[in-house]
Amino acid sequence: MQQVGVPAVRAVLPLLGAALLLAGCGAQPEEAPPPAGSRVAVLAGLPVGARVDYQLGGPHPAVAGIAGVVRDRTATPAAGLWSACYVNAFQTQPGSADWPADLLLRGADGRPVEDPDWPGEFLVDIASARQRERVLAVVGPWFDDCAAAGFTAVEPDNLDSWTRSEGLLDADDAAATARALVDRAHAAGLAIGQKNAPELAGAGLGFDYAVAEDCGAFDECAVYTAVYGSVLDVEYTDEGFDAACGTPGLSVQRRDLDVALPGDPAYVAEWCPDS
Repeated sequence: MQQVGVPAVRAVLPLLGAALLLAGCGAQPEEAPPPAGSRVAVLAGLPVGARVDYQLGGPHPAVAGIAGVVRDRTATPAAGLWSACYVNAFQTQPGSADWPADLLLRGADGRPVEDPDWPGEFLVDIASARQRERVLAVVGPWFDDCAAAGFTAVEPDNLDSWTRSEGLLDADDAAATARALVDRAHAAGLAIGQKNAPELAGAGLGFDYAVAEDCGAFDECAVYTAVYGSVLDVEYTDEGFDAACGTPGLSVQRRDLDVALPGDPAYVAEWCPDS
């Protein structure tokens, strides 16, 4: 999840698409089906601006008008809806023992580097090619599980962990890890979304869509929509929600910071009226 105080990003150049045309002599062969990981195939069914429900606090029935959901990798996809699988790929889940101790990023004092805004989440060490290979060996099977469960897409969180790494990681480390994750997701037949890190939106990392948190609050939405045809935005304040609503190419939801379940007093879930 995006951390409070992330500065507005500078403008980036949009990605340039290239179309490949196949030509042959005589009768044309029957068109082959899209390969596993085809962006067109895996994103079908989620129109631009469609309402998507961010359900990380726990799966629950979608309200009328919802076209898709985002759920934790331990949950199941929503039947009949576009479903994205949330994976904490760059930091640990609180209380989780899935990461080997020597894959955690450690500071000068030898202690794991903890996310200052999310107690119990520790940064994963992606500072070397060898460590990145080991990270992929952990995360890759999670992607496979998401695909086997029937999810359409995967959302690897905390791409921007380098900004909280006490200078031990940089954007190049994040980009190299992202490229490996993109290839792995596509091999599993999943679309993959860039989560936050607007500084990398124009870096050509191969992501299929974007997921932004508080892009309205930080005036960053245009950075994502300039690059991606489909952008999901989650706003955690009324001011950010008002600012983001109406942005072309953006699917906007207002949620509470704890992404609580319906029935919880903290639960908030709204969508732009014209979405």
